Amino acid sequence: MSKRPLVIAGCSGGTVDRARALSDLAKLPELNVIVGDWMSEADMVINGAKRAELKQLNGNTEHLGQVREAYHANFVEKLRPALPHLAANKIKVACNAGGSNAHGLAEAVKEIIAEQGLSLTVGWVEGDDITDGVQSLIASGKHKLTNLTSGKQFSEWPHKPISAQCYLGIFGVARALEHCDIVVCGRVADSSLCVGAAAWWHGWSENSIDELASALVAGHLIECSTYSTGGCFSEFKKWKGTAVDLGFPIAHVDHRGGVEITLEPGKDGEVSVGTVTSQLVYEIQGPLYFNSSVVADLENIQLEQVAKNRVRVSGIIGLPPPTTTKVGLTAHGGSRAEYHIYLTGLDIEEKVAMTKAQIIAAMGPENDKKFSLLEFQIVGRPDPEARTQDAATIDLRVFAQASDPELLAPENFLTWCKMNILQSCPGLTPTTDARQGVGKPYFEYWVTLVDQKLVKERVHLHDGRVLDIPSPSNPKQYDGVQKSYDTQYPLPSDTWGPTVRAPLGSVVLGRSGDKSSDANVGFFVRHKDEWDWLRSTLSIAFIRELLADDDKGKPIERFEMPGIRAVHFLLKDHLDRGYSAGAGLDCLGKNLIEYLRAKPVQVPVKFYERGVI
Repeated sequence: MSKRPLVIAGCSGGTVDRARALSDLAKLPELNVIVGDWMSEADMVINGAKRAELKQLNGNTEHLGQVREAYHANFVEKLRPALPHLAANKIKVACNAGGSNAHGLAEAVKEIIAEQGLSLTVGWVEGDDITDGVQSLIASGKHKLTNLTSGKQFSEWPHKPISAQCYLGIFGVARALEHCDIVVCGRVADSSLCVGAAAWWHGWSENSIDELASALVAGHLIECSTYSTGGCFSEFKKWKGTAVDLGFPIAHVDHRGGVEITLEPGKDGEVSVGTVTSQLVYEIQGPLYFNSSVVADLENIQLEQVAKNRVRVSGIIGLPPPTTTKVGLTAHGGSRAEYHIYLTGLDIEEKVAMTKAQIIAAMGPENDKKFSLLEFQIVGRPDPEARTQDAATIDLRVFAQASDPELLAPENFLTWCKMNILQSCPGLTPTTDARQGVGKPYFEYWVTLVDQKLVKERVHLHDGRVLDIPSPSNPKQYDGVQKSYDTQYPLPSDTWGPTVRAPLGSVVLGRSGDKSSDANVGFFVRHKDEWDWLRSTLSIAFIRELLADDDKGKPIERFEMPGIRAVHFLLKDHLDRGYSAGAGLDCLGKNLIEYLRAKPVQVPVKFYERGVI
């Protein structure tokens, strides 16, 4: 067990993140480990489908190590310039860029190490692909595979899964780091990389519940790269355009589970209570933050600014791991297409109605009902005092999905949308780029839970040895229902004196995101005397009022974190079917918070006059 804190940096929050991070961080000798998250649910879908295709072509997956597909190849290019610095500074790396083929990526990494004449060792983790096990469950009919977001039963899903990928815990990562310099994983949970590194560094076992839980939160805070250092931060205006190269986050995790978050030196952005809170409330699903190896209770979390760009995290309570783990099922959904029409000026609703009627008529009654989804979405609202024509224009988005790809062939959907131009309403211009109007395949995604005993996790070491990673020895059965409540003892609205009608976001910060089709929204305030107002104001009913027409009556859950002055909401199944299949523009839920913060509410004058965000 090391008494020295683990110093660990997050270099990636997704496959599109900036290429410089890994090589720049590798130059910092104070680091012990660099972790990177390459996997989103969208990537699980894409890579899972590719793996299924490769399996169908090859008859099995035994030779995927020789197949350079179904993983994130740009990890290799980002790693290449970092390798000499990693070797010189003895920094280890763990990533989940393996997608659905960690073996293949590990082999690619070995090749570039050999090219540079280095002696770094590579290991990889498997077990996240449980397609065969899930297919057996489905065939047996003994598991409902209830959808975590919608609550529907699997029998209601009209699709056939081609891939099933589960979230692995921390101990495969820990064992691999014990023996290898670079560890390649597929779908380990994002934060498992950090917790696994801490467990290896400090020699923690599965009984180190509180320590593991604190490291789990540290992992959450660095897993999305610069979201903890100023990315997607409500107070972004204070940087006045200077935030062009945000520093990546660094976590310091001591042997007792103490956590401090700092900033990559010499870069833009900041690590403050505000930026860390912003990331903390992002993508959580309630007061309990689940991992396959440990659960963290967030309700009493505390954040303290102990120095410039240094925030201490405390108050985390550890709980035993669950008996289950989350799994995502991918299925072919059919084809999708969209067409954009721009409408300007007066009578927008009437213009939309006429355009819609003409397109429906062009389709004919025999085709109109064949779509699995057909929506006419009005995006934007004309400014009645517009100073430019663009400001007086809306986008009519015609979005369609169908199981039959012929329905979305160019001679059908695209033609039906275009053929009415010469009989259209006034003030209509079609898009000049019709490529989106041609159907392309899309995938449906179903998220559920399975027993961890179904998972067979193994670590493949550089020397050929294979280590079995057992499932938790003493898990806890959770009922799947998170604590949800409106505030106790709300104070009357006149407690804070006179009010002014102003945007909620003039004094309230926030962050939102997605988990499959769930949307999570966290609100927090800067000053202690604003907390009672925030918790008293932001009830579930009040959020429904702010959502207005976007409230479809689905469940909304709420809890509080008074130590960081935050109220968190989980909007169940708010995002249609999520990123891969949903029809909404905000398919990741990231814009939802800014919609809500822009809503006018009654703000106490004394808070407003203190200074708006």
